[in-house]
Amino acid sequence: MKKLVLLSVVLLAVSAVAQNNLSLPAGTSMKVKLENALTTFSSKSGDPFSARVTEAVMLDGKPVIPVGATVQGRVTKTTEPRRIAGKPTIAIFPETVVLPNGEHYMLNATLVDTSVRNGTDVNDEGQFKGKGHDGKDMTEIGMGTGGGMLVGGLIGGGKGVLIGGAVGATATVAHWLGKKNSAMLPAGTELVMELSRPLAMTAATVGQ
Repeated sequence: MKKLVLLSVVLLAVSAVAQNNLSLPAGTSMKVKLENALTTFSSKSGDPFSARVTEAVMLDGKPVIPVGATVQGRVTKTTEPRRIAGKPTIAIFPETVVLPNGEHYMLNATLVDTSVRNGTDVNDEGQFKGKGHDGKDMTEIGMGTGGGMLVGGLIGGGKGVLIGGAVGATATVAHWLGKKNSAMLPAGTELVMELSRPLAMTAATVGQ
């Protein structure tokens, strides 16, 4: 009888150790919802961000990271180039996942997708890229040039059309080039992350 009791205790201990030494493989997806807005015009490198897990992360059919867990990290880069120079960028680094019971685990993950569309994307380095210049910008330049031609024509005839067009184009292009491309990940944006390294959920990785 004592042997049976001892065996049961050992099995329970082994089971507890196994449950406390889970490891999610690299490439595991995590779906979260951003809790604070990130923008190219207000966020800077080092700023914190937080996101809430919206779908349980499963392992062998069991939830390992439940809905409601929190992913915490920091912004690593924001750029807001002039329109002609490229796309605005927001880069983030997820660092920690906090379970509802308060346990903290170190996290190394990469952003792979967002719910934001309209010409945006996420590049191979996990950086969110806003949209670059598009047809609307070309229309703005065209309207500025056309407006200059119209004013010039009314004032000086045919020659005024050419002068007005040149002045209008120069002013419009200068105005256009002076503007910057900005990007935003609003609070509530859905993010998809993938583990860059296995996530070992062991006692040794628990933080306080």
